[in-house]
Amino acid sequence: MDEHALIEAIGEALGARGGRVARWLGDDAAVIAAGGGVAVVSTDAMVEGVHFRLDWISAADAGHRALAGALSDLAAMGAAAGEAYFALGVGGSLDADGALELMAGAERLAESCAVTIAGGDVVRSPVAFATVTVVGWAADPSAVVGRDGALPGDLVGVTGSLGGAAAGLRLLAGGGGGGGGGGGGGGHDVELIARHARPLPRLAEGLAFAAAGVHAMIDISDGLARDAAEIAQRSAVALMIDLDALPLQPGVEDRAAAASGGEDYELCVCVAPEQRERVTAAVADLTWIGRVESGSGAHFFDTGGERARAGYEHRLG
Repeated sequence: MDEHALIEAIGEALGARGGRVARWLGDDAAVIAAGGGVAVVSTDAMVEGVHFRLDWISAADAGHRALAGALSDLAAMGAAAGEAYFALGVGGSLDADGALELMAGAERLAESCAVTIAGGDVVRSPVAFATVTVVGWAADPSAVVGRDGALPGDLVGVTGSLGGAAAGLRLLAGGGGGGGGGGGGGGHDVELIARHARPLPRLAEGLAFAAAGVHAMIDISDGLARDAAEIAQRSAVALMIDLDALPLQPGVEDRAAAASGGEDYELCVCVAPEQRERVTAAVADLTWIGRVESGSGAHFFDTGGERARAGYEHRLG
């Protein structure tokens, strides 16, 4: 299948949503109605052998993961998701049929999130990859949430549960599951692997947090330890996290490993104490795990004292 035939086949499998798309596949660029407000744009890349392995997960899983990771960035800003654009590298373990399967997986997630995959590019490559650009929308700049607004006295909360994606990856790699020491997932292997293969971006929760007035927010892509440190650095504060309070995915037992494991795509927020009830009412699936203080860095404690934790490092050489 040549490039144009593959693009046409992909286009036949996609649908337009949201009412903003004036032109999309078939032209040199997509045309999206702005409708006032601001666009919130993020790009995320996933490369075979680094972010996914097609002998561990399906091509449809890889497409889902690629779009989910990008959409999670919009969730972390409190933006309404709109359109997505895929640059797809076909090669390595991914042939044309696999590329169609990958995009089918992405389209299923897009449909569930009311997102339109409005265009992109397809190239031959020595290794498979999917680079996804997503566009979100907000009424004005003040409507979105950054990492730089945390204040001393704020409460720190996290959605959902942690550690599942990393435990699922260990299972796929043959290194055991949730215990972190080679044990299985305690009967939760399928759920743990699904947390790695098909994470769900917290788009509705991000919008609710933004509307409730949280001070700072980030998605947990590189692990709570790394991402909490990002809020601390950008806000010039210290985040004090209680390891014993972390909500763990069923089948995960090691709280310290859960704090370091990435790709859960949950949201971590910093909230003024007087907004606690309002925020809890907006997002019920929220656990309070710490507080913000004057100082610097992210600090993790349990009953034994402070524990050093480190998240995922993006090393390029």
